[in-house]
Amino acid sequence: MDTVETRELRYFIAVADELHFGRAAERLGIAQPPLSRAIQQLERRLGVTLLERNRRGVSLTGAGEILLQEGRVALDATAAAVRRTRRAGNQDGSRDRLVLAVKAGAFHELLNKLLDAYAAEPGAAEIEVLPSGTCEQEEMLRDGRADVALMHTPYNSLTGFDSVALMTEPQVAILPARHPLAERKTLSLNDIADVPDLPLARWAGNGTYQPGPGPEIHDQTQLAQLIALGRTVAVFPESARTWLWEEHAAVPLRDAPPVTTHIVWPAHSRSRVLAELIRTASRL
Repeated sequence: MDTVETRELRYFIAVADELHFGRAAERLGIAQPPLSRAIQQLERRLGVTLLERNRRGVSLTGAGEILLQEGRVALDATAAAVRRTRRAGNQDGSRDRLVLAVKAGAFHELLNKLLDAYAAEPGAAEIEVLPSGTCEQEEMLRDGRADVALMHTPYNSLTGFDSVALMTEPQVAILPARHPLAERKTLSLNDIADVPDLPLARWAGNGTYQPGPGPEIHDQTQLAQLIALGRTVAVFPESARTWLWEEHAAVPLRDAPPVTTHIVWPAHSRSRVLAELIRTASRL
């Protein structure tokens, strides 16, 4: 069976993303003619047409859509293998190290409890906590930037991972303390969905923002400032109360789905120290 090089996958994915050879070549930092030749050679070797080219532009064929999906997975797996191998090889005889991805600013109490319990275990690995955006943990696990993550359903997808549920909690609306809605005992999702002077904050999912009038949020500090200034409202699990400022108010949402926190790891992992961390988490 013919193999496909990672370079070819990167080239194809760039063209498939841009649907334009010129822009893809610029993104890759190469000239357009060798990029075109590389895609043609890939198509000949696979025996399929990946891209339809005509005067209207470039589009993916059915085979191209499959390679785009599977190629991303393959590149992530390759990147993960390289990162985790380097991480294991750079310890210079010191104790093992695991990278734990967490959503920035969330679940302080649970995270501290997990880290303290694991640190008390004999032979515990060093845990590097890596804060991330709301929906970045999945990508960080897939490409090897993280070995394990705390993820939250229904916001994160656990597809392709192993996981253990740790806790479930209700959600609250976090809004400016001086806003009239902050005086309510409870709110509904409809109450905060279309407030003219308080649009819902928008987080990136898979690198893109959903359309809407609310501000595009990049990190928790920015969000906290915008809420304090009366520019936006956000929905968070109840444990987010731990990072609120005096200028913030948290009001329970009576119809928002509960959020479950999971500890999540790649399904193929055979790491002994990771297994010990999962066992510790399961006992919390």
